[in-house]
Amino acid sequence: MLKVVLLETPRLLLEEVALEDTKFVFELLNSPSWLKFIGDRGVRTEQDARNYVIKNFIDCYRMMGYGFYKMTLKEGNLPIGICGFVKRDYLDLPDFGFAMLSAYEGKGYAYEAAIATFEYGKLHLKLNPVLAITTDDNVRSQKLLKKIGFIEIGTVTPPESEIELILFSNE
Repeated sequence: MLKVVLLETPRLLLEEVALEDTKFVFELLNSPSWLKFIGDRGVRTEQDARNYVIKNFIDCYRMMGYGFYKMTLKEGNLPIGICGFVKRDYLDLPDFGFAMLSAYEGKGYAYEAAIATFEYGKLHLKLNPVLAITTDDNVRSQKLLKKIGFIEIGTVTPPESEIELILFSNE
């Protein structure tokens, strides 16, 4: 399948997640940071990951025209995380977010991808304003959101959850 690069930064390429990325998605969804800060999505097998890719990435691109994009290191062509937008039923506006494999945290990749993706969303997808959510203990994500211009505006508790999330907006 032909990959189309949506965005390029000094160290990263950002492109849509495809079925060929199933192993990467399996690894990401079962990484310690994902499980701690985002939650267990019940992805236990490669088939579960494949289904997740279809439902949560490919279908989202088709229905919404946007989604989470795979961050790939230019050097070595290695997928390291995702960054992008999702429309959650319990939020009035699109939600901006990102996640990385633990080995690549703290190296500035998330910031690099977030700046490029956020600008792409505003200029090309016309997503403005947007929201973002984090758990109370996800201090790294909160710092990154603030660094790229988000402000804390309150809290939200998703349906069928008891966890109150911190709500951010870029306006």
